[in-house]
Amino acid sequence: MKAVRIHQFGGPEVLTYEDIPDPQLRKDQVLVRVHACSLNHLDVWVRKGLPGVRLPHILGSDIAGEVVEVGEYVGGFKPGQRVLIAPMHFCGYCAKCVAGLQNQCREFTVLGNAVDGGNCELIAVPGANVISIPDSLDFNQAASVPLVFVTAWHMLVGRAGIRPGQTVLVLGASSGVGIAAIQIAKLFHCRVITTAGDEAKLAKGRELGADFGINHYQQKISEEVRKITDKAGVDIVVEHVGAATWDESVKSLKTAGVLVTCGATTGPNVSIDLRHLFARQLTLLGSYMGTMGELHEVLGHVFAGRLKPVVDRVFPLSAIRAAHEYLEKSQMFGKVVLSV
Repeated sequence: MKAVRIHQFGGPEVLTYEDIPDPQLRKDQVLVRVHACSLNHLDVWVRKGLPGVRLPHILGSDIAGEVVEVGEYVGGFKPGQRVLIAPMHFCGYCAKCVAGLQNQCREFTVLGNAVDGGNCELIAVPGANVISIPDSLDFNQAASVPLVFVTAWHMLVGRAGIRPGQTVLVLGASSGVGIAAIQIAKLFHCRVITTAGDEAKLAKGRELGADFGINHYQQKISEEVRKITDKAGVDIVVEHVGAATWDESVKSLKTAGVLVTCGATTGPNVSIDLRHLFARQLTLLGSYMGTMGELHEVLGHVFAGRLKPVVDRVFPLSAIRAAHEYLEKSQMFGKVVLSV
């Protein structure tokens, strides 16, 4: 089959489109023909070099396609069935996994990180990771959903305990997590403030449901939040930017507010004034992907049309270098997808 692999870490030039052997199907697996695989910033970080990645390596976390073959121990699927793949790897038998807390499994990782991903024509995955998709979603849309929507759902619902009527600040309206978080917060009838680097992206954020937009290049986030909330601050901040926005995110919280973070795109090292933490009774939460139960829960809303994937641009798999270059420019609104 055709696949894109990295044989060394570096820039887009290390992405190699090549022929490799087809995967061998185990009895507990489903063989899927990949039709679409969306990009995430994780692909860039792995390509540049992360611990635990063995070379050569196939990137790609978000996969949609058709069932080719079903292992003997797997039921519920048949060849030709349209599916997406849960973008996670876990052991399935430890105490955390059997409790439904797969993202706390010691073996947990994201597809395309410590295990091979979907930048290829065929992939074999455990039957538990395969989820049927409705005809209302095309493959590009389906591949734009899993990682960012389960991440945003786990952040807001699983970790922050979002409630109707709250005010939520979502950093990065144009990012995959931002697009998902805006819609999930509105699903809970919350007031949403979002940020972006230009007016076009803010306008698209409002189309998704955001009530207010802040241009973080022209305005100070915490000051605008105070104006919008009549100095009260927000109940929840959805943070994934990291060092560049951390201080503003903390300052934007109301007393007893919750900051939940899933990333550090602009750097991992931040500081916190402990006096503000305890005096204002703030809560700082870490969040990593989500559970299989949460993925099925959020997909129910996607399949019903209450939450919508946003596709920015589609590249053929053979043009993956151009796709990575485009992703790194951060000009997109929505997901960049590889068509296989």
